[in-house]
Amino acid sequence: MHDIRWIRDNPEAFDTALARRGLAPESVALIALDSRRRAAQTEAQTLQSERNALSKEIGKAKAEGREAGDIIARVGAMKDRLGQLEAEQKEAEAALTAALEVIPNLPFDDVPVGEDEEANIEVRRVGDRPEFDVEPRQHFDLGEALGEMDFDTAATLSGARFVLLSGRLARLERALAQFMLDTHTGEFGYTEISPPVLVRDHVLYGTGQLPKFAEDQYRTEEGMWLIPTAEVPLTNIAAGQTVDENSLPRRYTAHTLCFRSEAGAAGRDTRGMLRQHQFSKVEMVSIAHPDGSEAELERMTACAEEILKRLGIHYRVVVLSTGDMGFGARKTYDLEVWLPGQDAYREISSCSNCGDFQARRMNARFRVAGGKGTRFVHTLNGSGLAVGRTLIAVMENYQQADGSIVVPEALRPYMGGIDRIAA
Repeated sequence: MHDIRWIRDNPEAFDTALARRGLAPESVALIALDSRRRAAQTEAQTLQSERNALSKEIGKAKAEGREAGDIIARVGAMKDRLGQLEAEQKEAEAALTAALEVIPNLPFDDVPVGEDEEANIEVRRVGDRPEFDVEPRQHFDLGEALGEMDFDTAATLSGARFVLLSGRLARLERALAQFMLDTHTGEFGYTEISPPVLVRDHVLYGTGQLPKFAEDQYRTEEGMWLIPTAEVPLTNIAAGQTVDENSLPRRYTAHTLCFRSEAGAAGRDTRGMLRQHQFSKVEMVSIAHPDGSEAELERMTACAEEILKRLGIHYRVVVLSTGDMGFGARKTYDLEVWLPGQDAYREISSCSNCGDFQARRMNARFRVAGGKGTRFVHTLNGSGLAVGRTLIAVMENYQQADGSIVVPEALRPYMGGIDRIAA
């Protein structure tokens, strides 16, 4: 959510930042709504002061035996007008909120400007691509040949964009999640959380999924929402809280199931596990001090990268353009892993700094140490990593000519010593 006071003071800067996202100016309309709200509020305050003074005059007149009918009539008229002003103020405030809550966050100045992923800028490449003596196969061909990746049964159970893993592939998926959690908690200072995956409206609103992206979510008949990512409950741990400045940053991680309707993904990645309605992910969230959030983004990205480094999988880091960046982000790094079967890089993690955008929506603050007042925290989130996509990356990068999969050394302690998965 944007600060209307800042927009009022910096209308040109606000519109310029929106233009970098390819959006039309909004400041004039927003300031007009704010002016309506403030005018009604100011008139109501003035009228209430006059009404209070007249009410005292009524008491004084009665005490002195004077006629107070005219004064009583004026007070009654003022009461009616105050009711009108209150309604006008609420209407303008609701309209202002409705306008603000669907405007995306403003990008940092160093974010590349562009319409889509074509304008993303590669920052670095890490590791080497594997070489194969035969044409590398895609993960779904490998998994089905192993007899442990079943899309047909999943479709019978649930429909398209679901998978049923079994045996060693199911264990490999679990091993990946455990390895990620152990690394983030044991070495990188994240606190493991086991959050609910069903949340209320205000929780999705706080992180920006509602109201604009309701069609991308799954909602129960009772009105609860299935989380699209653990970012949602983890970030909302800070909602409505005022924490001490010296307790920042607070870092959380969780492994959860995630659910997305993929409403806008018709025809994309229909085969395999790349784009599923249900998937699992290890998420990282930081509640940070505004002065340290840019450094925290670099740190979070490095934590996600370390998982890929230890798995020995080649990847690249790109900074997303203004047109490819998510709704709540001010800056985002994507980690794109190399998939030999596709002969392409595919996203496996996004790490974003949201500034105070989410904190304003959920009223998350910190007390300034040694001073007065409070400030909004900054929130950051990143995948550390998407477990299903990491499974795909392991399968495709460690495939052998006979269709077997070599288990990366980092995962073998979690696999009971299994070093190869073969038919």
